[in-house]
Amino acid sequence: MVRSSVESERIRWARAPYSAMVLTMWLCCAAVPALAQVSGVLPALPNAPATAADAALFMANRLDGAGGGISTMDQIAALEDAALAGQPMALYQLGLMYEAGEGVERDPVKAFGYFSQIADEHADTAPRGLEADIVAQSFLKVGEYYRTGLPEAGIPKNEDYSNKLILHAASYFGDADAQYRVGELYLDDAELGASPLQSARWLNLAARKGHAGAQAKLGSMLFNGEGIGIDQIEGLMWLTVASRRAVGTSDESWINDLLNNAMSIASADQRQQAVQRADSLGTRFGGL
Repeated sequence: MVRSSVESERIRWARAPYSAMVLTMWLCCAAVPALAQVSGVLPALPNAPATAADAALFMANRLDGAGGGISTMDQIAALEDAALAGQPMALYQLGLMYEAGEGVERDPVKAFGYFSQIADEHADTAPRGLEADIVAQSFLKVGEYYRTGLPEAGIPKNEDYSNKLILHAASYFGDADAQYRVGELYLDDAELGASPLQSARWLNLAARKGHAGAQAKLGSMLFNGEGIGIDQIEGLMWLTVASRRAVGTSDESWINDLLNNAMSIASADQRQQAVQRADSLGTRFGGL
């Protein structure tokens, strides 16, 4: 049902805690065996690796000591060849590049086109398949474009449709970023309706997959009893895990603010118990 909706609404035109280099390596090795020879980048593998990680390792070994590696233009050419063949990894990477203006001129219309093509053609990808993360992220991207609208591409603002796409990524694919986003939407009356309990349930799903933002917001809700039962030790545990997880990221500052505020209120015994739990349980949820 989601596939037909995306297909009927998107614009047709001519033609994603991965780097361009790793994705290009994977494409050259696994996604399109003849790609490297067509683009003049690297020789094709005799046997395609079983996973993207295997492909990246194989090519890293071959490029070790090569000096400059693959040029930006060669990367783009390889990605465009693979995108024409319908490869999701290439489509997603090109979408990211055009969205951010990385290596190409920024073009949100092209970015939307690449993301929506993935959503159109791979909506029924197996949730645990090799390409599932990319498809889920594409649904999330398209959903965010519909949330604000993209007039230059003829895409109207449609929050209901945006929610549908994000929920598909969160439920069918179990994507942590999408689950976090749903958790946020359930805290806003103007979105899915203020429901702290529903929000906590979705945030919990993402938190257990190592999503630092979800861990922090869930921890704050538990510590302060924001619409759910209060559990300050559990809340501090999640905030501590989130703070460790967020080091060096754009989320580090606001997460540390939540943690420091909670720590200033908690008793010494609560702080000690929370840190002990974070030390013993945190690694299960992406903590360090």
